[in-house]
Amino acid sequence: MERKVLSSPRGPEAKGPYSPAVAYGSLVFVSGQGPIDPATGKVVGNTVEEQLRRTLENLKLILEDVGSSLENVVKVTLYLRNMDDFARANEVYREFFREGNYPARTTVQARLPLDIMVEVDAIACMPEG
Repeated sequence: MERKVLSSPRGPEAKGPYSPAVAYGSLVFVSGQGPIDPATGKVVGNTVEEQLRRTLENLKLILEDVGSSLENVVKVTLYLRNMDDFARANEVYREFFREGNYPARTTVQARLPLDIMVEVDAIACMPEG
């Protein structure tokens, strides 16, 4: 199988020594995304809801740009600065992933770069065909 580094012209620029996404076979591994406005490179949002919404929009843009989609996500890791935000984060999460097609998910409380409230990484499949 071939390993291929992928990039997204619409997603946020990588802020360190990592690739925004890497394909291996039919899988796409998307690096941790945060609430960064791709146009300005600045953190956006003052609530976990605002920050998660921007983060998931970034994930969506990257997946679309590499030929996949949120519908093809099979695994998500959701990092929260504060686990007290779990229920509020779930409400936003449901806006992006539909019941009956939820990906597997792990949620972890973590200290995050730039003091953001949320970060998400994901594994998706490339659509067949």
